[in-house]
Amino acid sequence: MEKTRRTQLYEVHKKTAKMTIFANFEMPLWYKGVIPEHLAVRKSVGVFDISHMGRIIVRGKDAEHFLNYVITNDVSKLTPNSAQYSVMCNENGGIIDDFVIYRLEEEKFMFVSNATNREKDYNWLVKNSQGFSVKIEEISDNVAMLAVQGPHAEKTLQSISTEDLSKIGRFKCGTTRIGDVEVFISRTGYTGEDGFEIFVWNAPLTKPDNAIKIWNNILEAGKTFEIEPCGLGARDTLRLEAGMCLYGNDIDENTTPLEAALSFVVKFQKDKFIGKEALLKQKEEGIKRKRVGIQMIDPGIPRKGFEIYTNENDKIGYITSGTFSPLLKCGIGMGYIQLSQAQEGNLVNVKIRDRLAKGKIVKFPFYDSDKYGYKRKL
Repeated sequence: MEKTRRTQLYEVHKKTAKMTIFANFEMPLWYKGVIPEHLAVRKSVGVFDISHMGRIIVRGKDAEHFLNYVITNDVSKLTPNSAQYSVMCNENGGIIDDFVIYRLEEEKFMFVSNATNREKDYNWLVKNSQGFSVKIEEISDNVAMLAVQGPHAEKTLQSISTEDLSKIGRFKCGTTRIGDVEVFISRTGYTGEDGFEIFVWNAPLTKPDNAIKIWNNILEAGKTFEIEPCGLGARDTLRLEAGMCLYGNDIDENTTPLEAALSFVVKFQKDKFIGKEALLKQKEEGIKRKRVGIQMIDPGIPRKGFEIYTNENDKIGYITSGTFSPLLKCGIGMGYIQLSQAQEGNLVNVKIRDRLAKGKIVKFPFYDSDKYGYKRKL
């Protein structure tokens, strides 16, 4: 049995959080509870420890060329201090991982991957780097990572930052100091809300003081806005309301980005990238199934593996992620159904235990983006 891993903030969490094992890491599931933590992020601000995620540096004169070969998006569009969401595919077009990639300098990039895929991604990059002048370095255990998310995230962080954070646009990044610690900060996140992800460079597992200091500083600064420390429970319900995929549930190596409604990150105009031929073939032939959102009309919570049927009781797909939405106060889920049934507004039945419960297909995010999320107009 492999020994479980811990993040730099483990000692802080274990005092007040309900802990769980995720991707072999001992992580906080919740502190006060999933619903209050979820609503804090939607309505004000919350802070998450996301140090379990993978961080890989790719540098060298061929870095851009190499990354454009292994990922589907176009990194040549990135200027220094900007980021993009992308996926990496195998030769069959199946998704090896989804991630955010940052251009730190002209020839230096950082790749932030899912915790479950830390070793897999690193090995895949190394394996496919032959013939490219690049250096690939796994830095996860030396860098802590926190996410501050919600409509008051900027105000919370601004009060303890040296730089003007309003100048950092969405998917842009930069350097600032929080107290006496220099950090890298990006306007990204996994909740649907505005917010920042903070990279604490000098915070190895063996000496996590800087990470702990920043965690405490953020909680102190956010008191005005009733900030909540948040666990993986709220992280999951928030990303699901926002329509974001969880690797291993909603996407994997048997799913293509075209089926997963992620075609916006596939740049076919690029010369070549791993999986391009398979994806082009699928695009030309047409996808057979599509990832959709389902909002329940009848009581019940759709869960992973539950089957989806038409009103005529024909099986058309299955749920990959589901939960009770703290915001909408009903069951929501996402899953794959036959393309012919995937129109927004279509009514479907989800088999919950031994009964069929009615739901309807809705577009992502599940919430009204005029009222919630980073596009909110209020």
